[in-house]
Amino acid sequence: MTTQQVEFFYDVGSPASYLAWTQLPRLCEQAGAALVLRPMLLGGVFQATGNASPAAVPPKGSYVFMDLMRHAQRYGVPFNRNPFFPINTLTLMRAIAGAQVHAPGQVAAITDGAFKAIWVDSLDMNDAHVASTALANAGFPSGEVAQWVSDPTVKAHLKATTEEAVARGVFGAPTMFVDGQMFFGQDRLDWVREALAG
Repeated sequence: MTTQQVEFFYDVGSPASYLAWTQLPRLCEQAGAALVLRPMLLGGVFQATGNASPAAVPPKGSYVFMDLMRHAQRYGVPFNRNPFFPINTLTLMRAIAGAQVHAPGQVAAITDGAFKAIWVDSLDMNDAHVASTALANAGFPSGEVAQWVSDPTVKAHLKATTEEAVARGVFGAPTMFVDGQMFFGQDRLDWVREALAG
């Protein structure tokens, strides 16, 4: 019997991706499904699709963050609006892609560390020193991360995943796929659960 999968396309600069991340591992465990992490560069997706962050429209951005806070309270998870948002996540997503290429067993840990640094601890991850320290505190030494980030294979991997996401219809984050069905947004997790059950 083939185990069902939830493909999770995400960028750690996306607060909605963070909230989905707090729920998906347990959701998949309960459904007996595998969670497949697909780190992508959201800026590249926006550029390719003509989409933009809700924060680009101030009233919408304010509402979206308020709505995300409501969801965080419902989920019972910590969530703070990062004063340094938006975060340029190119280096962070290359670091996560680097783990995917060179240390697959550590992808979840580095993803979790980056998400928490941005959306729980409200760190300025645009600052290279702050980002390096945060990842080191999550167990990823700066020398190792620096090698991953500068590796042409890693750069190509992240670019390929981002291009695949766009080719499959992704226009924002988070986006999940179950059996070919696409679900956009952390507020669609009930439908992900239903797709796994159905």
